[in-house]
Amino acid sequence: MTALRVRDCGAGTSVQDGGRFGYRRYGVGSAGAVDRIALAVANMLVGNEPGTGAIEFTVMGGSFVVEGGPIRVALAGAVADLRIDGEAVRPLTSATAEPGQTITIGPAKAGTFMVLAVSGGFDLPKDLGSQSFHLRAGLGGVDRQPVKAGQTLVVKGAPMGPDLTATVAPRVHAGPFRVVLGPQDDYFTTAGIETLISQPYVISPQADRMGYRLTGSTIEHAKGFNIVSDGIPTGAIQVPGSGEPIVLLADAGTTGGYPKIATMISADLPRFVQNRPGSEVRFEVVTQAEAIAAAREQAAMLDAVRDGLKPVGPAFDPEALLAANLVDGWVDAHGRFDLATGDT
Repeated sequence: MTALRVRDCGAGTSVQDGGRFGYRRYGVGSAGAVDRIALAVANMLVGNEPGTGAIEFTVMGGSFVVEGGPIRVALAGAVADLRIDGEAVRPLTSATAEPGQTITIGPAKAGTFMVLAVSGGFDLPKDLGSQSFHLRAGLGGVDRQPVKAGQTLVVKGAPMGPDLTATVAPRVHAGPFRVVLGPQDDYFTTAGIETLISQPYVISPQADRMGYRLTGSTIEHAKGFNIVSDGIPTGAIQVPGSGEPIVLLADAGTTGGYPKIATMISADLPRFVQNRPGSEVRFEVVTQAEAIAAAREQAAMLDAVRDGLKPVGPAFDPEALLAANLVDGWVDAHGRFDLATGDT
């Protein structure tokens, strides 16, 4: 039996895959990795399908001991160190750990969520078709629990072929976060909508997998702030009586009674969730057609990353990867970031 034994990890650590779909009518949300690009890239680097279950960390990393047989691992998402017995693994590169070795993921230096994928994924049961842990629903994960010290996570597959590195780096859209108005934009005045798209907002400390509460200029309601509860899509921006918006994420409830002024497009959610409390964000309105085009562009980008995977070799240019890294937004906001040393 090949497995990872958990030595330690942060409180916000769980097993997440591509999500749980088809059950929202019963009040069961999708869960799944909040940064779907990170999940896909980490999995591709170890030879898995993009939505295979992996370990998601929130800011704090963890350490794991390899047992039974070799395991190939890869880390993607927020900028963090991945080490095997203290030896650093290159960014956007997979590496094979042997039995008895320790895999260590350091705390995020920039960004919020990082994903550790393993060859073959984890041998865990699925609840309603998914391994994704959802705390409030009591589904998925390791015995319906988050990842925590003392657990042993059985790994399905042995490494096949060589370790891989990405020669085409993942790209994300820069600039304001794109939203489609509605479904209840008629519950807001013209001035209220203008406030959303013209004013900056700051992510508050009330931010987790359920949603990010924003602080800033209040948004004016036109018909009050209560509606008959209706469905909540991931990325919906609801505005309660305070007038400050909340962006709802993977673990949000399936229905809600506050009007939703807009919905963030799926292509921009991975970049959005990598922002930490205190980060400033802005929004811009796009059409539904533009949102669909952005989703197709993101899918094509991931295809290009997969096609560009090559066996690990001596050539490595961290500056080239930095130019199109997943955390471009962090680089813009906080200065240049040296992937090799971790220095700003």
